Amino acid sequence: MSIANDIRGKLAEAFSPQELVVTDESARHAGHAGATRADGTAGETHFHVRIVSAAFDGVARVERQRRVHAALCAELAGPVHALSLVLMTPQEAARPAPRG
Repeated sequence: MSIANDIRGKLAEAFSPQELVVTDESARHAGHAGATRADGTAGETHFHVRIVSAAFDGVARVERQRRVHAALCAELAGPVHALSLVLMTPQEAARPAPRG
């Protein structure tokens, strides 16, 4: 199983999301020291994750991030070098994007 699939599975179980997008952005970081895993293989080290879940209702932004990090502690301790997060409630996701 790929690291991206492991991430998807753990986040789906932990947050029962309405939307879950896991994007491997490792290719954008080629040549960067963190772009190579400990076993010497390239890829699956940098991810962008977007979660829309009612589990975030009433939860502050930093606490949301802590909960995602806790769910992915094994990946963050090992093969994943970088993780960017967009974590929203369904109400937040339904709002129009700000203009400007």
